[in-house]
Amino acid sequence: MSTSPAVALTQALIRQNTVNPPGNEAQCAALVAKRLEESGFTVTAIPFGEGRTNLIARIGGRDALPIAFTGHLDTVPLGLQPWTVDPFGGDIDGDRVFGRGSSDMKGGVAAFVEACIAHHAALEKGPGAVLIITAGEETGSEGAYHLCRQAGLPDAAGALIVAEPTSNTPLIGHKGALWLKAVAGGVTAHGSMPEKGDNAVIKAAHAVVRLTDFDFNVQRHAVLGGPTLNIGTFHGGLNTNSVPDRAEVSLDIRTVPGQAHASVREMVGRFLGNEMEISPIIDVPAVWTDPSNPWIRRVFEIMTPLLGAAPVPQGATYFTDASALTPAMGNLPTVILGPGEAAMAHQTDEYCLIWRIDQAVEAYGRIIEDWCQ
Repeated sequence: MSTSPAVALTQALIRQNTVNPPGNEAQCAALVAKRLEESGFTVTAIPFGEGRTNLIARIGGRDALPIAFTGHLDTVPLGLQPWTVDPFGGDIDGDRVFGRGSSDMKGGVAAFVEACIAHHAALEKGPGAVLIITAGEETGSEGAYHLCRQAGLPDAAGALIVAEPTSNTPLIGHKGALWLKAVAGGVTAHGSMPEKGDNAVIKAAHAVVRLTDFDFNVQRHAVLGGPTLNIGTFHGGLNTNSVPDRAEVSLDIRTVPGQAHASVREMVGRFLGNEMEISPIIDVPAVWTDPSNPWIRRVFEIMTPLLGAAPVPQGATYFTDASALTPAMGNLPTVILGPGEAAMAHQTDEYCLIWRIDQAVEAYGRIIEDWCQ
């Protein structure tokens, strides 16, 4: 059975093991770079640690700002459940291509790469395109932030498409993620003489109970809703017959546009008091583009016949590299639009629907041609 160039590239990317940690995206990035260079793109590889690479690919760029695409090459680990398919095989069964990263998000990267190649003539003569392909997204957009720190981003672009899994439904934002580590300290003692110690687990337990009453005291976002706080992990003590002198809790806070993470962190710190010391694990802000933005409205119009219904303003439940890239590139209008199935992200036997990959190529192509008019 013949496959489209985008599906074939998806398979080739899946066959590169880029589980993060450690990532090892360099070889996968080299494969993408070769494909783009053969099609006339100028590609710059920006190293990001040993065996890791970010790519910036460019084509065209006259008289107007280019359109930008972004996607990441790293994937999450395979998980504890056994797979029934080769997670790095890129095998096709019916209308599905299987493998780790197929939906999140190698299918999306392959789709925008092939769409830009297919429409390179319009891009070359017109405003052009910038492709930002990153490493290390799954662990807090490390690769994207590395680009921001190293001044590796293009000077300017007019709009950004993030090819994360949305089943090709355009989304115009997502919540921010502020993950905090809260540590309680104590004094160890023999378990038979607890009065001689200071139990850190008890301090942490009291803090966790108090956090169930924490109030962000902010207005709900019209589309994304309100901020949330989840207590993800609780660890304390080394053995049963000792008073624990350390306990650690992790907090997963999801913020809405307009919330400053420094202020949220300060609020949580004040709420917990001196009993707990907090520090950030991941800190990526929310992203939102007003649905009345002319380009967003145009993307919705372009997608309506492809989807069979007019899109409505929606946001993603996950964070993306747009947390780093959108503000660094001047808060340009941003849409999250990719062929993967969000429900398949990080799942055992992950797959992407082949027809969605081809549909994404068509969608990106129409958006490109519209941009170049």
